[in-house]
Amino acid sequence: MKQFIPALLLLFFLFSCSQDIPMVNLGIDDIYSVERMKKIILHPEFPGKCKWSMLDVNGQDSVISEARDYIFVAEKPGKYSLKLNIIDAENSVEHFFQIVVWEEQVVYSRYITKVFEYRPAPGQFVNTIPQYETGDTEETMINKAQESISGKNDVMVSLGGYGGYITFGFDHTVVNVAGKKDFKIKGNAFYAAANPNPEAPEEGGSCEPGIVMVSLDRNNNGIPDDEWYELAGSEYHKPETVHNYEITYYKPASDKKPTPKPNSPISDSTYVRWTDNRGGEGYIARTVYHRQDYFPKWLNVGELNFEGTIIANNAVDESGNGSYYVQYTYPWGYVDNHPNEYEDKISFDIGWAVDKDGNAMHLPGVDFIRVYTAVNQQCGWLGETSTELARAEDLHIQEPAVIIPNP
Repeated sequence: MKQFIPALLLLFFLFSCSQDIPMVNLGIDDIYSVERMKKIILHPEFPGKCKWSMLDVNGQDSVISEARDYIFVAEKPGKYSLKLNIIDAENSVEHFFQIVVWEEQVVYSRYITKVFEYRPAPGQFVNTIPQYETGDTEETMINKAQESISGKNDVMVSLGGYGGYITFGFDHTVVNVAGKKDFKIKGNAFYAAANPNPEAPEEGGSCEPGIVMVSLDRNNNGIPDDEWYELAGSEYHKPETVHNYEITYYKPASDKKPTPKPNSPISDSTYVRWTDNRGGEGYIARTVYHRQDYFPKWLNVGELNFEGTIIANNAVDESGNGSYYVQYTYPWGYVDNHPNEYEDKISFDIGWAVDKDGNAMHLPGVDFIRVYTAVNQQCGWLGETSTELARAEDLHIQEPAVIIPNP
């Protein structure tokens, strides 16, 4: 009995201490190793408010995030020292850890490696770039789009009218490098060689703007099913820009009777009907220059729905009689908006990202990029405005040096 009582007291003491100092795993290791441009998703198990800091060589820290989870990705190899503070009323924690980043074993590609989605809106180049063939499915058309714009390929893909989109990615996370543009996307925009209006700006011609969206693979499953963020271009905050715009296109009946426009190359002015969530309605006209179906033939649906931001139309009939339309550029932030030789104007900064409410977002990098046609506009005999793009490039990946052997 005398030996039993001290044993009970010891158990009571241990149990009491366990209540004061909960033995819970923090969930953050002391050291991590990862290739550059690859993510580490850090999730602490302790409750409380989190504050993540990066330490410099002198041990001085700067706060990099106050979110519950922190996603680390680095552009360059090296040793990165970090600190996590968890502020809790009962148990505050300060944890130091290190992330060792090394050069990738297989050199990353600067170019697109994967197309995940291709869903154009109806348009005059749909079913031709890329070319639809009988029996093609959504999967085979995605593969054709991938063949067109992956690697160094410069074959155009058309997104059709407003809302039509394509989603692609690289073989690594595109890092958000502070103070620099992060990637560029090529289109087929050009400035007009002539303009009937001598007072018109020079930066106009065929400019068919596309909005850029980005997403970070937070759930790490390799597919674009996480939250999307818009890269807010020059028009994002303009009063004429409409957010949360929605449009529905209706597939024409196979026996639809055309309504041609007299003395015009427009062969059917009421070809593809559309309505939107603002009470608007209209048509994508068909022209004699493009006689194929404009509605994507591989999609077995009667309607196509798209939503997003829509910016003001940029086309002006400078002739006054419908013979010469000029599509003027926007200052920055859109695909197929400036000629490709203006690299800074076709390049994009992940730092422009905003959430669905327009709040600025800090993303360490992105895994998926989406482009969609930004205007709903008909330009007479030129047809609808439709964004085209060729390829994209990560500006932080250098081309491998070409070694010329000695003769």
